[in-house]
Amino acid sequence: MKHDRIDQDAPVPSWQAGLDLRDDDHADLATEIMNIMEQGILVWSQDGICELHNTRIFDVLEISGDDLTIGTERDEFRDKALSHGQISDEDRANSDARIKAHQPYSFDLVLPSGRVVLSSARPARGGGYVVTFTDVSEARRVARDLANAKITAEMAESRAKDVLATERARQDEAKMLGNLDEWLQSCKSLDELFMIVTKFMDKLIPGSAGELYVYSNSRDVLDGMCAWPADQLHDHIAPDSCWALRRGRAYEYDAQGMCFPCDHTKSDDAPVADEYICVPIVAHGDTVGLLHIRFDSDHAGHLRDSGTFAVRCGEHISMAIANVKLRDELHDQSIRDPLTGLYNRRYFMDAMRREISICDRKKRSFGLVSFDADKFKNFNDNHGHDAGDMVLRAIGEKLRDVMNDGEVCCRIGGEEFAVLVPKADLARTLALAEDLREAIAATQVRYHDGPLPRVTISAGVSAFPDSGMTPQSLLKRADEALYRAKEAGRNTVCRADDAPAPGVARRK
Repeated sequence: MKHDRIDQDAPVPSWQAGLDLRDDDHADLATEIMNIMEQGILVWSQDGICELHNTRIFDVLEISGDDLTIGTERDEFRDKALSHGQISDEDRANSDARIKAHQPYSFDLVLPSGRVVLSSARPARGGGYVVTFTDVSEARRVARDLANAKITAEMAESRAKDVLATERARQDEAKMLGNLDEWLQSCKSLDELFMIVTKFMDKLIPGSAGELYVYSNSRDVLDGMCAWPADQLHDHIAPDSCWALRRGRAYEYDAQGMCFPCDHTKSDDAPVADEYICVPIVAHGDTVGLLHIRFDSDHAGHLRDSGTFAVRCGEHISMAIANVKLRDELHDQSIRDPLTGLYNRRYFMDAMRREISICDRKKRSFGLVSFDADKFKNFNDNHGHDAGDMVLRAIGEKLRDVMNDGEVCCRIGGEEFAVLVPKADLARTLALAEDLREAIAATQVRYHDGPLPRVTISAGVSAFPDSGMTPQSLLKRADEALYRAKEAGRNTVCRADDAPAPGVARRK
């Protein structure tokens, strides 16, 4: 590359003003120092004319002697750089403004090779400018790599924070679900389970409201069991009023999306919630109910954040309901007579022990009725055991109709029955036994196409503590009275240690 040498006969430039260069040796030394520097150096006069430059500038700026000579105008030189894309319009405008104000300026030049050169100008005393051009490609690359590394690190840190937050949220959800499971598994009845669901759901999913529905025994409707808040609960909803039940999976409703509201969410009193989710309660492959959770406009976005968690809550509640129902069924089977649905002897004896303990502590009494069907063997012998079963079921139904105020009704075995009457003395128990005798005597039992003979009972009555202090003694005294009623002609009620009640029919 051909470089222009500095004209030593030229006038002394403004940047040399004040220098005492007494001989050519000093001038040569200054020129040599400028030419060996790593930076390109350019001196503009006050009028914007090139007064001086070193030879290094050609290598730094990747230009030839035709591009820059002594006497080149600054505007012409900068116009070429602008047209070649080495300087931006913004940098050109900013630097022009700084030159007018005689202030320093700097900007980066991007050369065709991709190298980056820092142009840094400082005003001289005579009104001109001294400009240095420094190759900063490596520095800019390092800075760029550092910036990219910083961005990458920040993104990695952000992802790590998101993962950590997600993991903490998952752990919190798992902890809350574990706590919910612990309480649900401790329930001994569905009523307790529904109470726990009401308390927990408001804490598990803040800002939500909802209801829990369970299929009725007939499975034609779902009964409302619990809600938060409680005043939002429907007594019943139809199975086909919910998209989740009709589709067999969780249904998320978002008013802004392509969704359709369930019929059970529509009400004349309030508009449909902007966001809600319906989760079928499924256990052992059987749909047992529905969990409905909704969010108002103040908690928009909760469906996206809590939808999956709501489904998990529904799964845990499903299993709890199934377990409690199974436990209730097994418990009922263990304490109830399968034919009449009344309590069995084992449960009845436990109930008597509990009642004795309560009455002994509170100094109050309770009554006991022991009765059986008169001449029951004739029903089996003359009409068959199916007819006898019909009679026993009819007695059980009538017993539940008459004894409907907290009494404990039991089938002891065969045609023998017993009733525990809480908070009753001997007189009141005797009156209830008489009402029962009359109700059964008035009952017509039909078997196949014809009526069966009239059914009557004989009963004995005892009371705690007058008749005894233990279940065995109370039953014995009631049975003794029952035997006297039989001897007196049946269809009769007798009290313990007493003759048959006056005015009571003694025979069929």
